[in-house]
Amino acid sequence: MCVQSLIILHDDSRYMYTSEHTTVFVPAGFVRMKVCECVSWQGFEVVKGNFSRTFLRVGYHKIVAEIPAGARNINIQETIKSRNYLALQTQTGVSIINGNWVIDRPGIFTAVGTQLMYRRPNEIRSRNGESITAPGPLMEDLHVYLIYQQPGPSVYYEYSVPLHNTHPTPETHTPSDILPLVETVGPSHPGEKERQSDITNNDIIKETSHPKEAPSVPSVNSDPQPTYTWTKSGHTECSTTCGTGRRQVHWECVEKESEVTVPADLCDPALEPANREEDCNTQPCPAYWDVGEWSECSRRCGPGTQHRQVICRQVTHVHANGTESSVTVAPELCGLSDKPVTKSTCQLKICSQWEIRSEWSPCSVPCGVGQRSREVVCLSNQGDVEEDEECNMNLKPDTLQNCDMGACARSWFSSLWSQRCSAECGRGNRTRTTVCLMDHVTDLPLDSCEGERPPEVTGCDSGPCQNQLEWYTGPWGQCSAECGNGTQTRRVVCIFNNNSHMEVVDQSKCSSLPQPITAQTCRLKPCGVQWYVTDWSACSRSCNGGYRVREVRCLADNIAPSDHCDPSLTPESREECNKQPCVAEINPSCSDQYHNCMVVVQARLCIYPYYRGVCCASCSRSQRTYPNSFQKNHIHR
Repeated sequence: MCVQSLIILHDDSRYMYTSEHTTVFVPAGFVRMKVCECVSWQGFEVVKGNFSRTFLRVGYHKIVAEIPAGARNINIQETIKSRNYLALQTQTGVSIINGNWVIDRPGIFTAVGTQLMYRRPNEIRSRNGESITAPGPLMEDLHVYLIYQQPGPSVYYEYSVPLHNTHPTPETHTPSDILPLVETVGPSHPGEKERQSDITNNDIIKETSHPKEAPSVPSVNSDPQPTYTWTKSGHTECSTTCGTGRRQVHWECVEKESEVTVPADLCDPALEPANREEDCNTQPCPAYWDVGEWSECSRRCGPGTQHRQVICRQVTHVHANGTESSVTVAPELCGLSDKPVTKSTCQLKICSQWEIRSEWSPCSVPCGVGQRSREVVCLSNQGDVEEDEECNMNLKPDTLQNCDMGACARSWFSSLWSQRCSAECGRGNRTRTTVCLMDHVTDLPLDSCEGERPPEVTGCDSGPCQNQLEWYTGPWGQCSAECGNGTQTRRVVCIFNNNSHMEVVDQSKCSSLPQPITAQTCRLKPCGVQWYVTDWSACSRSCNGGYRVREVRCLADNIAPSDHCDPSLTPESREECNKQPCVAEINPSCSDQYHNCMVVVQARLCIYPYYRGVCCASCSRSQRTYPNSFQKNHIHR
């Protein structure tokens, strides 16, 4: 069993009283020392102790003389987090953990017949220190050291040994037998103890004898009967270092006058305090930076950024189950520690690259401004074609490009005639829209095109109307345009009504009466997009079959180019012409002076006298085939 208490005998020697009659002699000047706490269970004895110092020299310091071979359930841990390190060494001097000034990584170490688990918490908010645990049993003695680097170390140790290893034999031990922990009682306050931990080779000399050989205890004062009382002897470590924790309180039996510890059976068990727990470390915990998880990288490939939330928090209470309650506080309270970064660079993988696969295609129009295209693909590092999103879209080469094929001739463009006649019966009108265009995108004033402007109104006949009477107005007819601006008309006649029948008479009969209007403008709806065409060009050949072309464009209400016309309704832009066989020229003196006069015909330049002279034959054939080709082209809808 372990030594439990010290009784003053005389000036130069003292002895410890224990239940196993163990006697310990110590140097004069010590009043009381506590070596360890012991608990026997199922053939084992649990040895506990604590090592603490205010200041030591930097280096290795032995915490406990040795943990003997056969020990089990070894537990060595710092009670507070520090920059100090624990170290282990075998009895033969072989380093196991953190020896020779080399700090090992935490993990499992196999030595002295068991596995030793070495832990070193590194979380920012963790307040736990280092620890070493092992199930045992040890095959040889184990030496425990502290690598001192920070003031105020505190290490708790505990292990169990078989009882047969701890029963003393009737032989005298040498001064080399060292007890793990020494306590000194100071005179500061009655009932309180001032502890100072120490480990030396000269403080304690341990001697064991049989009960018969135990020295007698001289009586200090034999007159009054001594009285005994319970007093607080110590406590366990607080469950937390701040924020109000809990700890177990230890009570011991002492002689009331001298405050010397005596066996517990001398005190009245009924008077032993029932309070075994108390609050401890009630001061607020220091604020700490609560670091959240990193967000996803801002980019799927290549350099990106990621963020995390960093909040200054403070623990307000530590619950019995170990959970904590905390609140968010001002960042200034965490100023003593560097704030962790909230933004970091990241890269999941290397981005794929763009590759140009083809040259530019021909321009989409023969004249004016069009577009050309080329193929651009996204290639991975292995050369596989990927989705465009795998590459940086900001760096993608252009796949479309405008191209200018030169100015086109200015032409009249007309929409198609409306399908409805403005009159439901009799004569009415149909309408269309005519515009002057150039270069595919320019809407010119109507007087910019040469030649006669194509008509926008044409007559139509919806069939005979029935006779009507008097100044009589019929209903308005349908709008001449299905969309856009149009006109609508109505029938106005002079009728004669004799109550039995109505008869139409000459309008002069009604000349004295105001005549109602017969036409007005109308607009059913915006036209939206629709197809516009020019007149057909001159035939490429005057005989033996040629072709003629016209321009076809999709235009919106504002005459802007559009891509939304119905493709199935696209008017033909090319057709065959002059299929008749060629015949000899009527006027042999009319000939072409240049070999490319057909270009003049196609460009509609025969309207000018100069070109009609130098390209007489071609212009003459074109005029015979298309008598109106010398006029400016019209555009139709």
